[in-house]
Amino acid sequence: MSDYRFPYKDAEFLLNEVLGFEQVCAEAGLEDVNAELATAILEEANRLGSEVFAPLNAVGDREGATLDENGVQETPGFVDAYRQYVDNGWASLAADEQYGGQNMPRMLAAAVVEIWDSSNLGLSLCPLLTTGAVEALAAHGSDELKDIYLPAMVSGEWTGSMCLTEPAAGSDLAAVTTRAVAEGDHYLLTGQKIFITWGDHQMTENIIHLVLARLPDAPAGVRGISLFLVPKFLLDDNGQPGQRNDVSCVGLEHKLGIHGSPTCTMSFGDNGGAVGYLVGQPHNGLMAMFTMMNEARQGVGIQSLGVSERSLQQAAAYARERLQGTRSDGSRYPIIEFPDVRRMLMIMKSATEAMRGLIYIAAREADLTHWAKSPEEAKKHAARNALYTPIVKGWISELAQEITSHGIQVHGGMGYIEETGSAQYYRDARILTIYEGTTGIQGLDLAGRKTLADKGEALQGLLQEIQTTADDMAKVEGLAGMAASLAEAVQVGADAMAWLLGHATRDRNAAGGASVNFMMLLGYICGGWVLGQSALKAQQLLEAGGGDEAFLQAKQVTAQFYFDHLLPRASSYLTTVRSGSDSMMALDAEQF
Repeated sequence: MSDYRFPYKDAEFLLNEVLGFEQVCAEAGLEDVNAELATAILEEANRLGSEVFAPLNAVGDREGATLDENGVQETPGFVDAYRQYVDNGWASLAADEQYGGQNMPRMLAAAVVEIWDSSNLGLSLCPLLTTGAVEALAAHGSDELKDIYLPAMVSGEWTGSMCLTEPAAGSDLAAVTTRAVAEGDHYLLTGQKIFITWGDHQMTENIIHLVLARLPDAPAGVRGISLFLVPKFLLDDNGQPGQRNDVSCVGLEHKLGIHGSPTCTMSFGDNGGAVGYLVGQPHNGLMAMFTMMNEARQGVGIQSLGVSERSLQQAAAYARERLQGTRSDGSRYPIIEFPDVRRMLMIMKSATEAMRGLIYIAAREADLTHWAKSPEEAKKHAARNALYTPIVKGWISELAQEITSHGIQVHGGMGYIEETGSAQYYRDARILTIYEGTTGIQGLDLAGRKTLADKGEALQGLLQEIQTTADDMAKVEGLAGMAASLAEAVQVGADAMAWLLGHATRDRNAAGGASVNFMMLLGYICGGWVLGQSALKAQQLLEAGGGDEAFLQAKQVTAQFYFDHLLPRASSYLTTVRSGSDSMMALDAEQF
């Protein structure tokens, strides 16, 4: 099992050279935030990740969480690791200063979160859900709730959870049956939620659950759902955790992966009702919950990047060390010299770098939204970030399945053996396409809310921006071939969008049948755009005689490989989109 180290060069190249990190900070008025500070932060995060989180990764997989009469007991060692995470201020990195946050850019926070996800995916899920809960409460909670709960959540002293799914209501939130009845200044909740990530543990003094439930007068369907804040412990007169609330974990799931992350069945109100407080307006909880969910969806994209990077690092280390071939003089050589091993490693490397770039671009849009100078500017960047969200979650999490599978394949038979560690990344990655909305849900979101709803306006703007990059590349000697390929990919995206807009209104199955392929198509195009920008910037730096020459040349080679081997997949997805849904829906259900 190889050691983990954050890929500084790629991250810093993307942030500083491609995305203009310092310019974004300057325009936001963050005078003390610059590239030098970002590097120092990443180095310190890497220390905690590689020295503290990473050694516990296999422990979490092997021993996992347990449930006893005192609740969920987390993996041994996790308490100390989490305490170091909190004590060193990592939980509050990107949060608003009003509640004790450090107000760092999301671009930088995304890079830091990759470190936690790569080093220990199971443990990193706990702060992921807390960050989402903070976002939802900050956006929709009353001033009183925010003042009481946000400081301790922002600091990480208390964690958060998201409670949506029920035994009879998976992704169909219209079927939620958990009830909330008003009593004085609060509500009493009764019901059960399943698949609650880090729903219980002993690492913090309190856990703040955000719970979807229905009021007695709620209208049917999703329009009748409200959101409630339900603490594990009620607060005393001093604002400290006191009496235990009527909420408990009654079961732990036995899962394929992420064993270090407890997935809980949570019961509310077994003894009369769990005390909860309304977040936002009655019957408007779904919108508030989507604030948390969209934050988590981009977080799942970072998780997918993190586990892919870890799988890549281990596969590359193994390929350099594993002697397999024999030369004519009897000497042996490592498998990294085999073309097919190189093929797999280059798929892993180029895809991972494309993932990272798209995640940072999306985080940049979040920063530009947050620090926009006008409502119109904020709306524009928010729309672009919303367009990226299903691609970041859906395409990147699907690609992580391929990358971690290649990681096992590079190891050969040893990859299938648990002791090497490669299998854990593959097992851990499998959940990423499922939680926070399956791949199908991401595809429908992209096709419906993000394309059909505005008649393709936001997507057309993105494709035009990608075309501008292709035009810029075409002016540079040596990049003309990639420029032409990227321009062709833009046309593929435009053709797919035109097909969707033209068929969705007359075929009720068109959007649903095409949506995932449409999403994957756009994902590969965005990946080409990211690496095209990287190749262009690398060429400019090489011509100027600045930077690490070997690294910049490697960026161009990696981009070329992606354009040769991965970008062409977009065209095949277009063929599938155009095939429609006739054969997909033709069989009777009994014929399966």
